Amino acid sequence: MLAADYGCLADEIRRVAVSGADALHLDIMDAHFVPNLSFGPDMVALSKKTSPGLDRNVHLMMTRPDLYIDRFIDAGAQALQIHVEADCDIWAGLRAIRARGVRAGLVLRPQTPVAALLPYVPLCDAVLFMTVNPGYGGQAFMGDVLPKIAQLRKHADGSGFGALDIMVDGGINDETAALCAAQGANMYVAGSFLFKQADMTAAVKRLRELCEAKRQVTCTRQQPATPNP
Repeated sequence: MLAADYGCLADEIRRVAVSGADALHLDIMDAHFVPNLSFGPDMVALSKKTSPGLDRNVHLMMTRPDLYIDRFIDAGAQALQIHVEADCDIWAGLRAIRARGVRAGLVLRPQTPVAALLPYVPLCDAVLFMTVNPGYGGQAFMGDVLPKIAQLRKHADGSGFGALDIMVDGGINDETAALCAAQGANMYVAGSFLFKQADMTAAVKRLRELCEAKRQVTCTRQQPATPNP
């Protein structure tokens, strides 16, 4: 929603709802953890009121996200992600989110090593890799995050957490989403790219088909060879 036209937010939310997108992604910025200020729980509530059938995925770019977990869930968040770099008890934050029956996730800045989140994987439904520096929309994709996606997918698959969703956010378009899919990502946050499309429905369909095709090819290549009889 950061890339939406704020002059007609309800219409923009409905546009996303009919496009075939799986969820609405809301970036919450506190002007402290990141150098920008976006919106608060009221935007989540508006999204729920305007299109109750569209999932609401809320990303807290906040220094103390733990202080706002209940407020955003009360407003209608169905998935809530906090940064592993946040100044709070990450274990307690993830447990608090899960205790409310909401999908819990961790987010990494591009510079943060994957090792920083590995201990928390058992409490995560999703991990979100930022492929731009968080705080502003419309930035260019940072390709050096790609090996980190592959590293986490390998770890998750090898440690019994193959159902972990790996998300990417930042500079996502047809080309970059496919690159992420090839490394093991399966959820893609596209803001500026989709909201600039004349036909968002066609763009969502194309993006999904490209990523699914790339993941199928990658999974096929990773399957062990069948032993000779």
